[in-house]
Amino acid sequence: MEQLILAASECDAENEIICVPESVNELFELPFLGFWNRTMSLLVLVVIIVIALLYFGIIRNKNRLVPSKFGAFVEMIVRFVRDEIAIGIIGPEHGLKYFPWLLSLFLFILVGNLFEISPFINFPVTSRLWAVPALLSILTWIIFVVSGFKEQGMGYLKETLFPPGVPKALYLLVTPIEFVSTFLVRPFSLAVRLFANLVAGHVMLTLLLVSGYVFITGAGGLAKIPIGIGWFALGLGIYMFEIVVAILQAYIFTLLSAVYVQTSVHPEH
Repeated sequence: MEQLILAASECDAENEIICVPESVNELFELPFLGFWNRTMSLLVLVVIIVIALLYFGIIRNKNRLVPSKFGAFVEMIVRFVRDEIAIGIIGPEHGLKYFPWLLSLFLFILVGNLFEISPFINFPVTSRLWAVPALLSILTWIIFVVSGFKEQGMGYLKETLFPPGVPKALYLLVTPIEFVSTFLVRPFSLAVRLFANLVAGHVMLTLLLVSGYVFITGAGGLAKIPIGIGWFALGLGIYMFEIVVAILQAYIFTLLSAVYVQTSVHPEH
């Protein structure tokens, strides 16, 4: 029986089609750089790209009477985050104060997500749970909790755990739920939502395109070439869909971060 995948220690690269490393860490490590790995390199690249977008799209076009097409595109993104998310969700009074954070968050996640479909990279940095999604979620959690105490003092804790208008007899049920929901579930759900969507799309895209390539190149015989073409075509369709997912997940993460801040600075909501 033909075997397509073998462990690296048993792999014969000349006779086998796909060789699997003994440890998946080999896919992320850069041995010549010691502790430095591929994810860390891509994170630095994300930061450089975001800074370049803002510099060449906003700062360099600030004094131009007619902005370039690239500058207009970047400005459109900045205006969208400012008007629709920062001011639109948090409000004009506090929205502009949190706008730089929300813009940085949106652009960082967006570029990191788009690495999934970037040639020669094909790896979304947001698919590394503890490296990116968890860290961003914890930072968002710190910001909205600190903002709540800053704006309301200890009243923030009271308003959160003991919502006004709820019968006192229900506090035994409502208070634990509000505590878990606000202080535990929010950062966890933010991280897992981003991580799970990017990992699922990345795995599906990889399996479809690699399977299509394997069959098209005749690994399973000429009879399987049409199957490979079908797999590859489906993979290209998923490829386009993942572009939408990358943008949508950046928007959702930023939007929810703004909503959490809004509930902290506006106790009436």
